[in-house]
Amino acid sequence: MFAACAGAAAADPIEGVWQTQPDEGAYAHVTVAPCGGAFCGTITRTFNASGEYASPNKGKQIVRSMTAQGGGKYTGNVWRPANNKVYAGKAEISGKQMKLSGCVAGGLICKAQTWVKIR
Repeated sequence: MFAACAGAAAADPIEGVWQTQPDEGAYAHVTVAPCGGAFCGTITRTFNASGEYASPNKGKQIVRSMTAQGGGKYTGNVWRPANNKVYAGKAEISGKQMKLSGCVAGGLICKAQTWVKIR
């Protein structure tokens, strides 16, 4: 039990299961975990107005190569399933919320979502 508690205490704030904001009527649970020297987020469950469903996006990485910048901030890449595009991404953790942005044009045009940590 002690080892499990020690591991949980050492986890990075971005690690865990996050619920996305709805995008075109659907939302997902994304599990963020270490991948190489960074963090990646994989879609583990998908939902729409009818409830949980078998999305073709399940199992795909939506958050890619996020590296800690300090102070709860991260940079990397974000994939948007709705248009199948990868954007320069950044994330900022504040408690159980993560503001995740995908940007183009050198960061001049960004679209953001706020995700909630559920585990």
